[in-house]
Amino acid sequence: MNNKEYFDFWNKKYRKDLTEDIMPFWLKNGLDKENGGIYTCLDRNGKIIDTTKSVWFQGRFAFICAYAYNKVEKNKEWLDASKNVIDFIEKYCFDKDGRMFFEVSATGCPIRKRRYLFSESFAAIAMSEYSIASNDKSYALKALNLLKMILNCSKGDVSCPPKYCDSVEMIGHSLTMILINTCSRIMEAIEDPILEETINDSISTIQEKFLFPEFKALLENAGKNGEFIDSINGRIINPGHCIETSWFILNEAKKRNWDPQLKQLGLKILDWSWEWGWDKEFGGIINFRDCKNKPCQDYAHDMKFWWPQTEALIATLYAYQATGDDKYIEMFRKTSEWTYSHFPDSEYGEWYGYLHRDGTLSQNAKGNIFKGPFHIPRMMIKGIELTKEIAIAKLEEKKQTIVV
Repeated sequence: MNNKEYFDFWNKKYRKDLTEDIMPFWLKNGLDKENGGIYTCLDRNGKIIDTTKSVWFQGRFAFICAYAYNKVEKNKEWLDASKNVIDFIEKYCFDKDGRMFFEVSATGCPIRKRRYLFSESFAAIAMSEYSIASNDKSYALKALNLLKMILNCSKGDVSCPPKYCDSVEMIGHSLTMILINTCSRIMEAIEDPILEETINDSISTIQEKFLFPEFKALLENAGKNGEFIDSINGRIINPGHCIETSWFILNEAKKRNWDPQLKQLGLKILDWSWEWGWDKEFGGIINFRDCKNKPCQDYAHDMKFWWPQTEALIATLYAYQATGDDKYIEMFRKTSEWTYSHFPDSEYGEWYGYLHRDGTLSQNAKGNIFKGPFHIPRMMIKGIELTKEIAIAKLEEKKQTIVV
């Protein structure tokens, strides 16, 4: 099988899995047609095990439904589902201060609110994507306003309690990397200078404060001026987050005609993070590493979760598209083979989420507050897009070779 045939195979598989497995599983089992919104706490066969609704996943699923509608097929069921969940978000998921809850009940009663701004970021991309799908500009404006609130909160202009006491001056990589993708998606729906400015600032922050060449690592935490903190939290590497960051940056490089500096940065982060993350003994991307190879604190440090594998699939496709280097095909192949031989459930559909280091199953639930319909369908949608582009490029190369 040549490269074009290989990417054609994955293009068809992603499309089939998305449209015949992943989306139907969640629309059938998770979508709440009575109260609105989506349930994500589902057991192996899709039965609800907890009616608590993750506000993260309200935004994530509303985004996925609109994103699939925009990028894969004009399926009215997907568009209607996106609107269903966005309506639930607007009705129940915002507190009086403009911030969002983290968990609500089946009927939308508040359960929990956290300091993190991820509920807001996912709601913003849901509204911007729905704006494109529905051609209703008002949702793009809502998305933009949400982003501005996130930025104000992150800068301390709006009340947002710090994670640590004042004596601890530490910053985290997570929000910085999420802002790149959040702004990138909103830019597809509406123009505003703050979007590109935030993307550029976020990339600069990652480059200047979270990259540590002495460890060949992107660290999750650093001092407020980019100092290395020699502690358990300061040494932590989250390979999945790092690899996700790499393709966010490669996507920006691609949008800018493969800007060489951004491309180099994205590839460097991918290469470093792959070296830390890929389990050479058992395969798959591992959860956490310590940059000095000391013990990690997180009890799940050596487990294999679903989402780092999906991020590696997207990132290696971008890297191959950017470079044509066959090493990225090999990284994509290894990740694909390991992922598809361990996570999909051929009997009941969808994917398992939590495996032990050796790939054996830890538990068989299909969703909870943190796992639901986002990383897997996003990978498939991006995979459909990228494999198609790569296959077309390979065909053009073949034609040019024949002409010569």
